[in-house]
Amino acid sequence: MNRLQGKRAIITGAARGIGRAFAEAYAREGASVVILDIDLARAEQAAKEIGPAVSARQLDVTDISAIERVVGEIAADGPIDILVNNAALFDMAPVTEVTEASYDKLFAINVKGPLFMMKAVSNAMIATGTRGKIINMASQAGRRGEALVLVYCATKAAMISMTQSAGLALIKHGINVNAIAPGVVDGEHWDGVDALFAKYENRPKGEKKRLVGEAVPYGRMGTAEDLTGMAIFLASSESDYVVAQTYNVDGGNWMS
Repeated sequence: MNRLQGKRAIITGAARGIGRAFAEAYAREGASVVILDIDLARAEQAAKEIGPAVSARQLDVTDISAIERVVGEIAADGPIDILVNNAALFDMAPVTEVTEASYDKLFAINVKGPLFMMKAVSNAMIATGTRGKIINMASQAGRRGEALVLVYCATKAAMISMTQSAGLALIKHGINVNAIAPGVVDGEHWDGVDALFAKYENRPKGEKKRLVGEAVPYGRMGTAEDLTGMAIFLASSESDYVVAQTYNVDGGNWMS
């Protein structure tokens, strides 16, 4: 406990799911947390439920001017120690049916948003001389191709690559950039994923979710809470010598 005492963290897409679990874990470890989410009402409700160390602001991560404004406002209240780039969107279709709209939306949220969050926050950290931690959420989907998930896999591969390049650039300023690559994580997100697989693989709803859970070597799908240990480690001083790495937290699904 208290490994993040006195630290200030911002987490994108944290009104629910993995981001919210990270906000809860960071608050337990002594950090103050700002939840950034496009759904302000849900973000404010999450902050209220987690406790007084957590606050909420609205942010559309595809809006670069909004990123600069919100990060600037947060930085004006004090140094930013931790950024978690968690906001992301999933979609799928065979390559013969991929649409420009889906491509543009996924790359805007999953790649452009994290890139310009890293830019804004790292500049704020450099300005205050803060030895900061940036944590990007990648995926096992970024480690390999999947026949129906071309665009999403490409965005997560880009996240791994950006983590490597940003990590090498920013460690010179005392800022560590690393990433977490979850496997299949249960939650409302996967209900939508399952529905898409049901559509494209002609399966009954629920079957794909059951099958992928059974295929995990650990024996089940992950939960958001399974990822919090790595998120705390990468945000703490324990990871000071860890640079530009992407850690698999996936129950043994992928080994690298």
